[in-house]
Amino acid sequence: MKRIGFLSFGHWGPGQGSQTRTAGEMLLQGIDLAVAAEEMGLNGAYFRVHHFARQQASPFPLLAAIAARTSRIELGTGVIDMRYENPLYMAEEAAATDLISAGRLQLGISRGSPEPALNGAAAFGYFPEADETDADMARRHTTDFRAAISGAGVVRPDPRFASTRALLPIQPQAPGLAERIWWGAGSRKTAVWAAEQGMNLMSSTLLTEDTGVPFHELQAEQIALFHEAWTSAGHDFAPQVSVSRSVLPIVDDEDARYFGGSALRDGRDQVGVIDGLTSRFGKSYVGEPDQLARELAADSAVQAADLLLLTVPNQLGVDFNAKLLRNIAEHVAPALGWEPASR
Repeated sequence: MKRIGFLSFGHWGPGQGSQTRTAGEMLLQGIDLAVAAEEMGLNGAYFRVHHFARQQASPFPLLAAIAARTSRIELGTGVIDMRYENPLYMAEEAAATDLISAGRLQLGISRGSPEPALNGAAAFGYFPEADETDADMARRHTTDFRAAISGAGVVRPDPRFASTRALLPIQPQAPGLAERIWWGAGSRKTAVWAAEQGMNLMSSTLLTEDTGVPFHELQAEQIALFHEAWTSAGHDFAPQVSVSRSVLPIVDDEDARYFGGSALRDGRDQVGVIDGLTSRFGKSYVGEPDQLARELAADSAVQAADLLLLTVPNQLGVDFNAKLLRNIAEHVAPALGWEPASR
């Protein structure tokens, strides 16, 4: 059964029409939208993490607050930039949040995306080791984080206070969390690496490569290679795959005012350069609900994924975004094989 959630970038600022003029409004509205999404039967509430910008930056307080207000919906990130993270402190935060949610945490992590800061991770106190790239450092932090949440001992005990000689693990521990870690892969190669490591695949509307085929076909190839690598690795649990899409149904005058004349409606992928790599961006889906249902049903990557994350224009406020999600849930998602989750 297909699962569907929303993905918020957590933008805030005093721009014209913004309903999230402050960081506090953005955070509180994120909680309210997650509650509304659960009530309409959606499966997940996910938040992007981005530093040194007016966006969501510290996910665990927000996810823990949502966990306390909900009972069923999955809570996740898409994605945490592991260059910035202290692996052991993050393991403690993640475990505590997962326990509050009763095992609903789904953590998307990765090397991170382009950002406004120059050497931002260094400002947090993290530097690549000799002969190590930023991506290598992110993967090293990831290895340490995953070991910690899996219960590995990480520090020697002080014999003055401990009766054991075994290395001490972080506390608390959250059983099962290690199987709910997703790697944000921007290419086919990194998707294969994620599968080899035993992490689920989180793929967005951007791939840092271009072979000339439509985006959804390239992403479907990425997913197929991920599954092949997972099978070859012989992991003892089933993997999950998510993709993100911008889906904007037009059902009333308000929707038409925001999106009716948008350049997003041209229905084409875009190709550009990010961090020196030729990259392909997936198109946005804008139009009448029946049209969107047909187009998404023909999207090979959406069909291959377990979880579809719908990016939301969070600065338009809770009421608008709840309406947008409800329109998708009622008029678009059933054509993808989705049914609302029961409480």
